[in-house]
This record gives sequence, structure tokens and C-alpha cells, in this order.
Amino acid sequence: MVDNPEAVLDLTFHALADKTRRDILKRLATGDMPISRLAETYDMSLEAVSKHVRVLEKAGLVSATKEGRVFRCSMRFETLAAASEQISFYMQYWSGQLEGLDRYVQGVMSDKKKQSERKK
Repeated sequence: MVDNPEAVLDLTFHALADKTRRDILKRLATGDMPISRLAETYDMSLEAVSKHVRVLEKAGLVSATKEGRVFRCSMRFETLAAASEQISFYMQYWSGQLEGLDRYVQGVMSDKKKQSERKK
């Protein structure tokens, strides 16, 4: 795990950019499970699934612990919370920008309507 918050966000969004990794997180949200069980539903090797898990682990989204010969994965929700805050910030920003644009367009349309009515 990385201590720099910006680097953590970069790793998080990189990890979330892959469909398989997003699916792994969705499955882990229902509870912990061994990597071997995760791998059963994918058309790839156990090693390939393990690589996906390592990317998620590096991003702080998953923790993998060894129990005997089994690697158990669990989801870490706190990293997702930080990503959610970042997304929420941009949603609010762009929502405000679009509302401002809408007001501007409505004003322009109103002005044109008034001009058109004056010409009649």
C-alpha cells in the first residue's frame, strides 16, 4: 500500500479500469473467499486471477492472507470510499457547470424569443 493519497487514487482508478478486477471486487463485496474460488468463474488461469488480485491488493482495495496453503481475499472498503469522494467532487463540479450552461442557454433563447416578438 502507498502512503501518498494521490498515488493511492491513481492505483485505485487503474485497478478499477479493468472489468475482471471490478467483477472480483463485486464478488468480494459479498464476503471473503479464496483466490481459487474466485478463479473458478473466469476463463483464465489461477495465476492470471492472482495477478488481478495483486493489482487490487497494491491499490489497497483487497487484502490477501495466507491460511495454510490457501490465499483468502477480502475487500477493503476504505480505499473505495476515497475514490468515491473524488468522483463525488467531480460530479458536483460538473453538475454546477451544466446548470450554469443551462441557465445561459435559457437566457439566450429567451432573448431571441423577445427579439423575434419585437420584429412582428
